[in-house]
Amino acid sequence: MTVGLFDQVSSVSVLAAEGSEGGGAAINEIIGLAATGGVVTAVLLWIGWMHRQHKITWLRKLADWSGHRFKRPSWVALPVAMFISSIICALFGFIWDVSLHIGNGRDDGALANPAHYFILIGLFGIFVAGCTAMVLPLDGERPGPAAVRITDDWYAPVGGIVMAGCGLYALLGFPLDDVWHRIFGQDVTLWGPTHLMMIGGAGFSTLAALYLEHEGRKARPADAGPDGIGLKFVQYLAFAGVLIGASVYQIEFDFGVPQFREVFQPMLIAAAAALALIGARIFMGRGAALIAALVAIGLRGIVAFIVAPVLDAPVNWFPLYLGGAIVVELLALTPLLKRPVVFGLVAGLGIGTAGIWLESLWINSVYAYPWPTSIWTEALTMTVPVAVLTGGCGAMVGMVLTAQKLPRRAIGAGLVALTVLAIGGAAANGLRYDVPQNATAAFSLAEAPPVNGQRYVTADVRFNPPDVISDDPNWVSVLGWQGGLPNERGQFVDNLEKVGPGHYVSTKPMPVAGEWKTLLRVHDGKTFTAVPIYLAGDPGIGAQEVPAQPQFTRPFVSEITILQRERSPDIPQSLWLIGCLVVLACTLAMIAGITWGGGRINNSEPSESDAELQPSAQA
Repeated sequence: MTVGLFDQVSSVSVLAAEGSEGGGAAINEIIGLAATGGVVTAVLLWIGWMHRQHKITWLRKLADWSGHRFKRPSWVALPVAMFISSIICALFGFIWDVSLHIGNGRDDGALANPAHYFILIGLFGIFVAGCTAMVLPLDGERPGPAAVRITDDWYAPVGGIVMAGCGLYALLGFPLDDVWHRIFGQDVTLWGPTHLMMIGGAGFSTLAALYLEHEGRKARPADAGPDGIGLKFVQYLAFAGVLIGASVYQIEFDFGVPQFREVFQPMLIAAAAALALIGARIFMGRGAALIAALVAIGLRGIVAFIVAPVLDAPVNWFPLYLGGAIVVELLALTPLLKRPVVFGLVAGLGIGTAGIWLESLWINSVYAYPWPTSIWTEALTMTVPVAVLTGGCGAMVGMVLTAQKLPRRAIGAGLVALTVLAIGGAAANGLRYDVPQNATAAFSLAEAPPVNGQRYVTADVRFNPPDVISDDPNWVSVLGWQGGLPNERGQFVDNLEKVGPGHYVSTKPMPVAGEWKTLLRVHDGKTFTAVPIYLAGDPGIGAQEVPAQPQFTRPFVSEITILQRERSPDIPQSLWLIGCLVVLACTLAMIAGITWGGGRINNSEPSESDAELQPSAQA
C-alpha cells in the first residue's frame, strides 16, 4: 500500500507534455496572444518609422515636454518615465501571480490569470521604453558621447540599447515558457529556467535605466539648472529598483514556500544588497544606501499590502536590507571610499557577515522559516565570496555613474566573470540535497473542528529511524497550499513541535480536504525531503488523490515530486540539460551586454588629462 501511494505521488500523465492542463496554453490563446502582439508591434514600428521620417511630430513634442520637466534630454526623460511605470507594473503583476499560484494552483489558461496581463504589459513596456530611447534622436543627433551608430545619421544611447535587450530577453521568456511546459510539464517554481529569464531581464533592466539617466545627465544643456528633488527621488528609486530587481529570486522564501535549501536565502540577500547599496553610496553620497533601502521597503510594502489584504492573497514578507545599508554607510566614512573597487569588496564582506546577521533578526521575527544556528557555517561559505565579488561589481556600477575610470578591462571583466562563477558555484552547492533512504514517517491524525465545511486535523508524527534528522534541523513543518481562496488564503504553514527523538506534533489544525495539497516538509542541512499527507486528485494531469487516513506510514521522498506534480518524469535528463544550457547562454549574453554598456559609457568619459572636469564620488 505504501508503494502504491508513492507511485500516485510521483506519477504524472504524459498529457502534461502534450498541452493538457499541466502543459502549455491552449492553441486559441496562443493564436490570440500572437495576433495581438503582432498588431501592437506593427503599430509601434509604424510610429517609430513615421517619427524618423518626420511625418509625425507628437512623439517629439511629448518627449521634449518630458525633458523640460525633468531637466534631461528628450531621449532620456520620456523613456525613463515609461520604464518606471512599466517596471512597477511588472513587479505588481509578478508578486500577484506568485501569490495566485501559491493560493490557487495552476492557471486554467494563460489569459485566465489577471496577473499575467500586468507582467506582459510591464515587460513589453520595458522593451518599448528602450526602443523609444533608441528611436527619438533625429538627424545625426548623438545622444551622449558613448552613443552607438545604427546608420549614417542615426545614433542610439547605450542605456536604451541595453534596456531594449533586457526587455527582449524577458519577453522571450513568455513563449519559451509555454514551449517548456509542453515538453516538461509545468514546473511550479519561481526558479524554472524560463521564469528566471522573465524576472532576470526585468531585474537587470534597472541598471540600464541608470545608464540611460547618466548619459542624459552628461548631455543635458549647460543652462538646465541643478537637479530638483523630484529627479533626486527618481535616482533613489532607480537604486531601490536595482535592489528589488535583484531580490525577486528570493520570492519563494518571502511567501514561505521555498523549494530550495535555506542556505540560498542569505546568499541572495547579500548579493542584492552588495550590488545595489554599494553602487548607490558611491553615486549619490551620504545616506544613499539607507535611503535606497527605505524606498525599496516602501515600494515592496505597498505591493505586498495590495496583494495580501486588498486582493486577499497569501502574505509575502521581504528583506529590509537596513543592516547591509548601515554597514555600507559606516565603511564609507573611512578612506576606503577613495578606492571604490576596494571599498566595494570590503563593503561586500561586511554585508555578507555583519549585514546578514542584522538581517537575520528580522528574518527570525516574521518569516515562516527562521534561520537556525546550524545554517551559518555553510551559509557563510556561500554568502561571503558572492557578497565580496558582487560588492566589487556594485562599486564599478557606481564608478560608471560618477565618471570615475574603471580598472583595466582585464580586471573589470575578470571581476564580473569571477562573480558569475562564484554565484554559479554557490548555486551548484545549494542545489545538492539528499533524500533519506529506507526512512518513513508514521502519522496519527486527530479530527479537529472543520473550517468552511472542510476537514481539518492535527498530527502526531514519528520518524523511523528516529535519528533520520539531527536535533537542530532547519525545519520540520507542514505546508498546505493551492487550497483555493478564501480558505486561509490558500496557504497554511505549521512548524511542528518536537516532543522527543524523531517525534513531532502539530501546533494547529491542518487542512486535508478539498483542493489542498498538504505535506510534511523536512530540511536538515543537505537533507531535503517530504512526505505527502493529503493531495487532492488532479484529473487534468492524471494524478490520483492521496488520502489523509487516520493512521498511515509513508516513505520520505524528494520534495519536488510533491510540490511539482505537474512535471513529466519521462523526459530524458539530457533534454532538460540542453534546455537549461540554452537559457544559461542567453543569460550570460545579457550579463555581457550590461557589462559592455558600462564599459562603453566609461570609456567615453574624459581622459585623465581632463581629470579636473570629472565629477568624483560624493563624500
